[in-house]
This record gives sequence, structure tokens and C-alpha cells, in this order.
Amino acid sequence: QVQLVESGGGLVQAGGSLRLSCAASGRIFSINAMGWYRQAPGKERELVARIISRGSADYADSVKGRFTISRDYAKNTVFLQMNSLRSEDTAVYYCNANLRTAYGEDSYWYWGQGTQVTVSS
Repeated sequence: QVQLVESGGGLVQAGGSLRLSCAASGRIFSINAMGWYRQAPGKERELVARIISRGSADYADSVKGRFTISRDYAKNTVFLQMNSLRSEDTAVYYCNANLRTAYGEDSYWYWGQGTQVTVSS
């Protein structure tokens, strides 16, 4: 059984910063990728940022230069540093991970429960 637990969301004023954390725990053999998605009310879930391998990261155009994704490989944890927040960044942020639970098995995607980020203007 695998769990992804997010933390760090909250209410912040426009221009402020927040740091999200997501820790993966349980039966984990290896993690291929970890990332963050978000979903605003009435909108589809969208990719914010992801790390596919060491040093390789992708960002949505809307967050480039403002958000930074990083991983602690030893602790199976991914972080999202969000600076210069805007009202349009308001959403529920979800962590996800593509991982294997045992050697030789297929990898699957797992999701966290989400954490609310609200940016007031």
C-alpha cells in the first residue's frame, strides 16, 4: 500500500510564497517521477511541475520562473516552492508519483489527497 501525503497549503496574499511538500510512504521499490498538478474550480486538472529524473524538470508555462520543484530522493519527498503567487494560482494542488512497489513489477501512478492553496488579491 502506498500513500502520498501533501502539506504546506494555505491562504497567502498575492506576491507571497508557499512551499508544498509531499511524502510518499509504504511499499515502494523505486520512484520514476514525482510531480504536482492543480485543479481550480470549474477547470480541469493541469500539470504544474514534475521531475522525471535527477535534474530533469518540466513546468507549466504559467509558473515558469516563479515555481521550483525539487526532490529529496532519500526521503521519497517532493517539494514545490511557489513564489510571486497570483490569484490565478488558487487551486487544490495534488501530488503524484509514478512508482514500482516491487522489483520487476509495472509502475503505476499514485495520487495524494490534495491541499488547498488560496491566493488573495
